[in-house]
Amino acid sequence: MGISCLPFADEVNSRGLDKMYNVPPLMELRRPNIRNIAIVAHVDHGKTTLVDAMLKQTGEFHVKAEAAQEQVLDSNELERERGITILAKNTSVPYKGITINIVDTPGHADFGSEVERILRMVDGVLLLVDAQDGPMPQTKFVLRKSLGLGLSPIVVVNKMDRPNARPTQSLNDVFSLFIDLGATDPQMDFPVIYAAGKEGWASRERDRKGTDLVPLFETILGHVPGPLANPDGPLQMLVTMLDHSPYLGKIGVGRIYSGRIRKTDTVALLKHDGQTLTAKVTQLMGHFGLARREITEAVAGDIVAVAGLEGVDVGDTVASVENPERLPPLAIEEPTLSMEFSINNSPLAGREGKFVTSRQLRTRLLKEAETNVGLRLEELPGEGRFKVAGRGELHLAILIETMRREGYELSVSRPEVIMKEEKGVKLEPIEHLVVDVETAYQGVALESLGRRGARMQNMHTEGSTHLRLEYLIPTRNLMGFKSELLNMTRGTGLMHHSFHGYAPRTGETAGRSTGVLVAKDAGTSTGYALDSLQGNGVMFIGPGADVYEGMIIGQRSREGDLVVNPCRQKAMSNMRSKAADDAIVLTPPRELTLEQAIEFIESDELVEVTPKNLRLRKTILVRSSRKRAEKKEEEAE
Repeated sequence: MGISCLPFADEVNSRGLDKMYNVPPLMELRRPNIRNIAIVAHVDHGKTTLVDAMLKQTGEFHVKAEAAQEQVLDSNELERERGITILAKNTSVPYKGITINIVDTPGHADFGSEVERILRMVDGVLLLVDAQDGPMPQTKFVLRKSLGLGLSPIVVVNKMDRPNARPTQSLNDVFSLFIDLGATDPQMDFPVIYAAGKEGWASRERDRKGTDLVPLFETILGHVPGPLANPDGPLQMLVTMLDHSPYLGKIGVGRIYSGRIRKTDTVALLKHDGQTLTAKVTQLMGHFGLARREITEAVAGDIVAVAGLEGVDVGDTVASVENPERLPPLAIEEPTLSMEFSINNSPLAGREGKFVTSRQLRTRLLKEAETNVGLRLEELPGEGRFKVAGRGELHLAILIETMRREGYELSVSRPEVIMKEEKGVKLEPIEHLVVDVETAYQGVALESLGRRGARMQNMHTEGSTHLRLEYLIPTRNLMGFKSELLNMTRGTGLMHHSFHGYAPRTGETAGRSTGVLVAKDAGTSTGYALDSLQGNGVMFIGPGADVYEGMIIGQRSREGDLVVNPCRQKAMSNMRSKAADDAIVLTPPRELTLEQAIEFIESDELVEVTPKNLRLRKTILVRSSRKRAEKKEEEAE
């Protein structure tokens, strides 16, 4: 494999790359036959679809007939259902004898930890921007990280086939974003490609439709430098992703910065906590299109998967035994939300799940914490109670939904924000929120956000009928807003948010304005009872549902909770009346998704999660015990 030596001392010394990559301070070693790039963008701006087109046009789209033919990198079942990328994935395409390693990254802010560590593996980024929407909150997040690492950006104005595309405005917004983020002059001089990933074309000219993706490939080769590499130095590889095989065990995936690695080599595993372990490489694999194939040797600049590294974690360095040198550790932003996970102790526990004990729950959460670097796990006093912290509601909801489908039963609490304290001042996480609404709903949207303590940053019209609002809002007050927005805009409102920073805590937490309907006794719900109860609010269950004491069966239309009996039977008598024979007409119950259920509950309530059902319940099921607990809280205050 060829290595080119180019004088590039200013960049090497200014970024400290000579120390990170073991290269001489006045000389830069680059691999001319490889390009490592990441595709970053806001959620649903077309990253995975563009990768599909790149694979197809380079002949690497080898998919079985029965498998999905679109968004092939979104192999996870949840990813395909939700239409989003959750886990970063590697692939590669050949072009003119050069291997382009591509990393598809998540677009949702809650999975930002995936993006942060992936950017350390690459030398350039394709920043995708929707030709109609322009830069969105997550665009700012990923661009800030990319520019901070000195990466070479290529701006791709995607979805040019949309009827309302406005590429000029979108590109102007991108320039403004670069300026706001303090981009350097070389970074500001980025190339622009106009593309339609779904149709598989790219063009350097805004008004000319392309025929294929050749302009994009040529721009990548011309603008993104080959990876810095010193094949003759001591081995250094930074593990940025983990995989697992039932046959090979843990697999560490990362980029080799220096030296070479071969199958059967004995290597040093430098843990991020200071420990040094010795391991033997049992298998070495490279990425070829959608497949991962076994190779015998890899050189500095390659992105590879290494098996045999028992005990490997994200952020560890794989180094030579003779000269072990540690690479700078990964800096991952801290979680902003936490939830309490506990075993399911409701009267209906154990009916549907395969894994119901505290030991099984603990093992699963520890396994998740090994690979999910944005997650923090803490065991709480008492049996089967854990505090799980993540980057947002969706981050934690994806974990819960995954466990649910694996057969776990558990209970989860309402999310709580993680506060910080600096110089005696309590700081809370703040989100950058963008809301798109029709002008007819402008008033109710502004009123709701004002009530939640949001501070407006910008407001402008999108065409003649839509409005875009930009706010900074405390994370604790953002919970539950999505459902409220959909209700008050009749399903037409859109919102996107990303982590902005920390600020002093102000104001009170926005809570639920109504109470709930709580079941009085255990039994099976009847249509007769629900018919008399549905005038009190919105029901969450229908007739024939299993109910237990303390279970939440509906949302009340007024403040305060109401204890009701949804299992009441119609009294049988030999008397007939016209009213008694009227047909019962029930309003269909409101079925909550997992995210809606998590947003809905208050601090004294839980979501019971089983493979087949989601139920809401009070933490303390017995009514008399709840009253005693409330009285104690009032006395303590």
